[in-house]
Amino acid sequence: MKNRIQQKLSENGKILSIYFTAGYPNINDTIPILRSLEENGVDMVEIGLPFSDPLADGPVIQASSTSALKNGMTTAKLFDQLKEVRKSVSIPLVLMGYFNPVLQYGVEAFCKRCEAIGIDGFILPDLPLAEYNLHYRSVFERHGLTNIFLITPQTSEERIREIDKASHAFIYMVSSASTTGKTSGFGTEHSDYFKRVSAMNLENPLVVGFGIKDRETYNTATQFTKGAIIGSAFIKMLNESGLKGIPEFVRSIRPV
Repeated sequence: MKNRIQQKLSENGKILSIYFTAGYPNINDTIPILRSLEENGVDMVEIGLPFSDPLADGPVIQASSTSALKNGMTTAKLFDQLKEVRKSVSIPLVLMGYFNPVLQYGVEAFCKRCEAIGIDGFILPDLPLAEYNLHYRSVFERHGLTNIFLITPQTSEERIREIDKASHAFIYMVSSASTTGKTSGFGTEHSDYFKRVSAMNLENPLVVGFGIKDRETYNTATQFTKGAIIGSAFIKMLNESGLKGIPEFVRSIRPV
């Protein structure tokens, strides 16, 4: 049986996924943001679990994580906020963060709670493929959770095919070798990268993240891929306009 991510990816059309940090701008904004994103046509959401020592996050997401932690966001608090989310939100939900909080919570207990809530998968950039296959794949899959791996322009073809073999949803295609929010725009080298990996005819679709900030970059990223993810630009919008700015932001990327 397909989970929600696989079902969404099997549909025609491109994917628009939004990342936001749980507990930001305010501690209780998580559910209102999720509802608004679904109501305005977003296909999938990555809920960021704030962490004090991130590896891949740029300054915008780092600042939002720092604020969320100061607001009191924790893993337990997020689970409590999400416990009834499936009564009002039906789009795929992915938790994105780092493996340390998962280990601290307990991997089996973390996955069991995610399954009960209705989380569909994880993005954990610091969980190596070999460790996942050796220790955690069976736990994730037992609870119906898919793990999504990242590739960059420097990832070898051999490595990409290993990741494709271990994946059951999509491959997170990092647009460039930088942290989130650093790319000013996409040029020929980015398009060539998207086209090159697309031509590998992988089993799993490609969804591009890092550097997607407006309609132009979204359209460039999705020309050869299934979809794109926006994080820093969305959080900047929340800084400036708050939750009321969500409808206009989504329309600015992909008109209804």
